[in-house]
Amino acid sequence: MLFRKQKAHRYPRRPQLPIIRRRLPVRYHMKHQFGVGDVAFLQTMHALTGAPMSQGNVVTILKNGVEIFPSMLSAIRAAKRTINLEFYIYWDGEIGRKFAEALAERARAGVEIKIILDAVGSAQMSQSLIDFLTRNGIDLEWYHPLRWYMLARFNHRTHRKLLIVDGCVGFSGGVGIADTWLGDADSKEHWRDTVARVEGPVVTQMQFAFMDNWIKSRGELLTGLDYFPEVPRGGSHLTQVLKSSPTEGSSMVKLLYIISIVSAAKSIYISNAYFVPDKDTLRALEGAVRRGVDVRVIVPGEDNDIPIARQASRWHYELLLRRGIRIFEYQPTMMHAKTMVVDGVWTTIGSSNFDDRSFRLNDEVNVNVYDDDIAAQMEVMFHEDLKHCEEVLLRKWFKRGWLDKLKEKMAEVFRPQL
Repeated sequence: MLFRKQKAHRYPRRPQLPIIRRRLPVRYHMKHQFGVGDVAFLQTMHALTGAPMSQGNVVTILKNGVEIFPSMLSAIRAAKRTINLEFYIYWDGEIGRKFAEALAERARAGVEIKIILDAVGSAQMSQSLIDFLTRNGIDLEWYHPLRWYMLARFNHRTHRKLLIVDGCVGFSGGVGIADTWLGDADSKEHWRDTVARVEGPVVTQMQFAFMDNWIKSRGELLTGLDYFPEVPRGGSHLTQVLKSSPTEGSSMVKLLYIISIVSAAKSIYISNAYFVPDKDTLRALEGAVRRGVDVRVIVPGEDNDIPIARQASRWHYELLLRRGIRIFEYQPTMMHAKTMVVDGVWTTIGSSNFDDRSFRLNDEVNVNVYDDDIAAQMEVMFHEDLKHCEEVLLRKWFKRGWLDKLKEKMAEVFRPQL
């Protein structure tokens, strides 16, 4: 008897939707073995982050829009070959138009201009401004545009702030291109921020950070001397540019903070817009205090553009204060700077917040400087900001209302996304 093989009944396949995977936090633990002033610190920072320390650079610290924007615009207007920008925020307004006009003028003069903007952070940019930029020959790419088939990448944003001119002058810090950063932190509408202007060989590392996302967005390699010229040494600042991305499998930003904090021997001064430390960074800060390190943190006060982030930050205050970490809330306006200076010699300035979003979800970039003079400038700036802060004291903290406690507890639930 012959048996005929029956075909298995096939049910129609369900449509496959993008899978949104939760990226687990990267855990780091390190023992205090050497100080920031030791050669081992620089060797370790290079080895673990993969970013070399570059000699012969000139770093200029720029404070607030009154210094930042004129310096950026001056560099743009002096461009001869290339201009590259990567920003989380570029909005319409007075400063947005000034940048657009300066960029358009250079594009018409034959300068190659390429811009990466985050599709979420810069969503407010008007179509008329977009058309103005592209009509003048400027290449504009949107990082991870919002499309239904890209839901898995929705949380992965570029939070970098980069401007590189002719491959030899670069800027990075906390600012976006928006009127919010105008002025001198002189009103509630004008935020407090810090940017590093860099000239010298290390700008090649900044250019590489930009190229990293240009390739991901456009698939185009940027090569040649117009983008990567031989930049002569012109200063004495030992500098490193550290880029971080969740696609790299480890958090370079978190490594930067952990290594710096664990190596501290005297002082750690942090200014950060969204200070929501995880278990690893809390442990590192606690260990620093036990070693006798003076740890102070400046965070925003009532003026905060993301209230839930402030509530999540305040959830940790009791734990921090009990461990001897001093917290200061900045009063005049939004404190948006992302800086840290350690032991009067090691400084980091960049786009990275002290939270899970910067550690494991966003693309970030920081400029690190190993120099006594730069660190001294940063410490003076930090202590000047302290004059405009209110210190959070434990005995007063216990007296806050039940509604504040409830908000903080609820905000903690959303901490992994902040």
